[in-house]
Amino acid sequence: MSFSDKVVIVTGASSGIGAATALLFSKEKANVVIVGRNEAKLKTVTAQCEEVGNKPLVIRADVSDDDEAARIINETIEKFGKLDVLVNNAGFVRGGSLMDGKLLQAYDDLINTNLRAVICLTQLATPNLIKTRGNIINISSVAGSKTLRSNYFLAYGVSKAGLNLFSQGAATELAEHGVRVNVISPGPVVSDIFENSKLDSDFIKNYKINTIGDRISSSEEVGHMILYLASDKAAGITGSNYILDNGYCLLN
Repeated sequence: MSFSDKVVIVTGASSGIGAATALLFSKEKANVVIVGRNEAKLKTVTAQCEEVGNKPLVIRADVSDDDEAARIINETIEKFGKLDVLVNNAGFVRGGSLMDGKLLQAYDDLINTNLRAVICLTQLATPNLIKTRGNIINISSVAGSKTLRSNYFLAYGVSKAGLNLFSQGAATELAEHGVRVNVISPGPVVSDIFENSKLDSDFIKNYKINTIGDRISSSEEVGHMILYLASDKAAGITGSNYILDNGYCLLN
């Protein structure tokens, strides 16, 4: 499944699913653009990518800023002259509920990064993806497909539900131009998303995750699914949402 000479943007690439995905694309000889905000972590991912493939283009940027989103696309085209794959992975979690009075603030904190930034980057990338008949993979969550037992992450789920609907609409609009758009909705994944999201350490320690077989996916597992959907092997797949949750939704 070689991506030789393909140009791939991965947002949220400084850790977790994004970092694992950038490394997997590098192993397949893609020209990878890694986007993130944590400079130290980006340096680590850069070094890992260089060990197995081409040197990535590193763009330190906040995807929720329209000007910086435009810079991501512009610098990619200036460097490589094209774009084949856009992986919208950047996102974070905020907790809050109606009862604790924090739901609206959580929503306001989340929506620009988890949804609006995806719409912005997709719109900016579309002319370039049409030229290459490329594709887009958006990283959502099982929280966007159903209301989970705990409403603590309701605002997060709302942002991801919006992402799911946007992805279907984008797939419909871009299909005639040969551009595919798909979604992956992970359940619990071993990553540092909770720490990156600055959730309370006691909450993280006490948060219980139940899956069938008591198994949690690695970031690399999600990365492998991203590579499959971005490849020619998935040429007939668009507008789909792949659940990768170890049966989490069956128990929650």
